Amino acid sequence: MSPATQNIGEGPGEADPPVDPPHDQTDPRRWPVRRAESFGGVVVRDSQTPPVIALIRTQNLKGKQVWTLPKGTAEEGETPEETALREVGEETGIEAEIIGPLTDITYWFVSARDRARFRKTVHFFLMRAVDGDTSRHDHEVEEVRFVPIHEAPRLVTYPSDRKVLKELAELTTQSD
Repeated sequence: MSPATQNIGEGPGEADPPVDPPHDQTDPRRWPVRRAESFGGVVVRDSQTPPVIALIRTQNLKGKQVWTLPKGTAEEGETPEETALREVGEETGIEAEIIGPLTDITYWFVSARDRARFRKTVHFFLMRAVDGDTSRHDHEVEEVRFVPIHEAPRLVTYPSDRKVLKELAELTTQSD
């Protein structure tokens, strides 16, 4: 595993900071901590029974294929909601509307390019698909798939995504 692709822990979902090791500056665990923030969406198509949500298949920093939720970073002047809607549109090809906020997730990763450890927080919104075409997803995404809500937690790669999907399952159970 190269330092450029080394994640601390198992990837998104790891909330504990790394331990400080000996004095080696090439050791990523000695690099400074920076904060990062992203915004994303859990896109529901509720016209089907059971309702389905959009997941994306992409590659992580190690080049491994992962199933995850669409998310990304803000462009200058964007609100969190605008960022989440734009990123969902770019990564899924779906036009969506925001229903409301969901839980935030936080995880750690290492960037050799930046020689830093990052503590990243992702703010998710529950969204409803209103239009679009999943074949229009951007080049970062290999596939977009709508899956039944109850199957999605088994398909996603990261524990942090499962946390968000668990909250969604609780919300849909309460509204029944």
